[in-house]
Amino acid sequence: MTAAAFTAAEACPALVLNADFRPLSYYPLSLWSWQDTVKAVFLDRVNIVSEYEREVKSPSFVMRLPSVVSLKNYVKPARYPAFTRFNVFLRDKFSCQYCGDPKELTFDHVVPRSKGGMTRWDNVVTACAPCNLRKGGMMPREARMHPYHEPMRPTVYELHRNGRLFPPNHLHESWMDYLYWDTELEP
Repeated sequence: MTAAAFTAAEACPALVLNADFRPLSYYPLSLWSWQDTVKAVFLDRVNIVSEYEREVKSPSFVMRLPSVVSLKNYVKPARYPAFTRFNVFLRDKFSCQYCGDPKELTFDHVVPRSKGGMTRWDNVVTACAPCNLRKGGMMPREARMHPYHEPMRPTVYELHRNGRLFPPNHLHESWMDYLYWDTELEP
């Protein structure tokens, strides 16, 4: 494969759907590289749902690159997501829970660690650096800074819902029919 052809193929990730035709995740969107997708096809782990116009070739075969694949076996999603910085930001919709600013994000312990606060879902919120610095080691009442939303452990569904508010920069047209199946319809 030439360098130009390889680069073109690199721009062809596949949307990965569970066996129920829902994306495995929305944010980050469940995408596989074209190489991983082709391997999964040959190992008979996925069904090809949609294809790009782009082809890959070897001496013995030609194959259009899949743009959407579905797993043959259903993967039961976790009920609760991992406690990570990214997931805290996603839960809080990438905005400071004290002022709403989306810049210079970090996280804040509502009850400071110096006062026995734990690093867990129900005590950590997204905060911009200036608010975090202003609150320092004070309790919310002392600092007169209360989070917009009480921190809590989200479900995977809640993070998926929030993730839909931040779509990736590139969404291939063949993916659109599969990205919003589980959203509520308006009457």
